[in-house]
Amino acid sequence: MTAPRILVIIPAHNEADSLADVIADIRSALECGIVVVDDGSTDHTARIAIEQGVELLSLPFNLGIGSTMQTGFQFAFREEYDIAVQTDGDGQHDASYIPKLIEPILLGESDFVVGSRYLSDTNYSGPRGRRAGTAMFSRILSLMVGQRLTDATSGFRAANKALIAQFAHDYPRDYPEVETLLVAHMAHFRVREIPVAMRQRGGGRSSINKFRSVYYVVKVLLALLVVASRRRSPRAE
Repeated sequence: MTAPRILVIIPAHNEADSLADVIADIRSALECGIVVVDDGSTDHTARIAIEQGVELLSLPFNLGIGSTMQTGFQFAFREEYDIAVQTDGDGQHDASYIPKLIEPILLGESDFVVGSRYLSDTNYSGPRGRRAGTAMFSRILSLMVGQRLTDATSGFRAANKALIAQFAHDYPRDYPEVETLLVAHMAHFRVREIPVAMRQRGGGRSSINKFRSVYYVVKVLLALLVVASRRRSPRAE
């Protein structure tokens, strides 16, 4: 049997300060393909990706994380990768956990694996408001899917080949992390979490500030209600 083809997707918007270290971290953890999806950066993010010798997909302007990730999944689908891993370009995600993230997929135990900061005591100390929002979304989502989830907003995750096809075809546009978990559940994919440790940001800044946090909460809750109102959807062909 041939070894599974693994792609790490790095969505990046103005991550020039940390991107080279993120790529080096991934390369030290496993052999895989790496693609940087540059979401209309105004700094040297694209140039650093080229200098590091990874695949680069450049969006014409800032479209947001949803469009950025769908672009990465479309690349993974077109190039026939077996597993796609999402990791942030700001250095928060420890690439040494990627082998553990993909292990349940390789064993055929799960389709979608999320790295959770809260599944075990990892001493993660993010902003209080962000932790409260994550806890709220995780509780709501746990009730909706009938399964305990602890870190619904985590952007450190891995998808198998069938889910790559699903996300390449259809992916939420705005703040998609919570919504994609429900979408995957509604399409009969098996979702699970594994405990991971996360670092503080190595560069850049979060797109969710105090002025956008209210919009973020309302938008995600409405998106969950819309997805839940649909019948369970078939998987993409």
